[in-house]
Amino acid sequence: MLTLADVKAAAARLAGKTHHTPLLYSRTLSKLAGNEIYLKCENLQKTGSFKARGAINAVAQLSMEAKAGGVVTGSSGNHGQALAYAAREFGVKAVVVMPEDASLAKRQACEAYGGTVLLCGITAEARLAKAAELVAKGGYTLVHPFDDPHIIAGQGTLSLEVLADLPDLDCIVAPVGGGGLLGGVSLATKESRPRVQVIGVEPAVSPRLRHAWQAGAVTELSDDAWQPSIADGLRARRPGELPFALSRAYVDDLVTVSESEIAAALRLILERVKLVVEPSGAVSVAAAINGRLGFTGKKVACVLSGGNVELAKLVKLGLL
Repeated sequence: MLTLADVKAAAARLAGKTHHTPLLYSRTLSKLAGNEIYLKCENLQKTGSFKARGAINAVAQLSMEAKAGGVVTGSSGNHGQALAYAAREFGVKAVVVMPEDASLAKRQACEAYGGTVLLCGITAEARLAKAAELVAKGGYTLVHPFDDPHIIAGQGTLSLEVLADLPDLDCIVAPVGGGGLLGGVSLATKESRPRVQVIGVEPAVSPRLRHAWQAGAVTELSDDAWQPSIADGLRARRPGELPFALSRAYVDDLVTVSESEIAAALRLILERVKLVVEPSGAVSVAAAINGRLGFTGKKVACVLSGGNVELAKLVKLGLL
């Protein structure tokens, strides 16, 4: 199991390579939520999401042999961009397997960072299966988007920043896809400040971590239990084994939000807070302003996990 020392080591490794992103107070969101809402702006991070933290931490620790062979991953976009960026920084070739419906902007961003893009399926599982083929055939090293200790330790560094910026924090709220972000955030938060609550948020149409909690083990959502969300960065059908274990050890609660609540939160952040976030990045705010946290009068940090969204998608959602 990972430790706080791993997260602190990752923070030292990332110094000067990632941004200490702002923690912004929002009066508007606070009034709606009944809590003091602070936004951890990972939409302003390198490559536009928190994923840069884990990717750089992971690539930095590869052996010389592994770096020479290159890295591969499956990603809906943000992890792929982050890995391509991290690989370029260390002079390593990168292949990113993306979903067939990946936006042109995300594909082009991966390529702009020097990555090679392959398209496969629409689920995380399909992408990772293709990536595994490349590992077997081509000598690449797989850098898993969420079930990797170096990735998770890197993601946890954002909690260290939040706790430093807001020492009297009461709760941190984070989106859940495969669980890597929540795993790192919960470990770093609880081991640093045990009294701080940690809450994960999933789209109601694909609650894979809640399903695993109920089953008592990592399980995959069936076709009947899974639908693609507008929060396309949260499409995994199953959480990672390590994120699942960390969530059981450290996470206080899991909540869900509807598609309309995600869209409304996204609009609110855009129009009133003046920040561009992607749907996946808005789920924490959606939970906070729709009464999912179960308390009032506390200081809450909502992780805006990313800002990689096309204007065309905002138009399609009726937000522009």
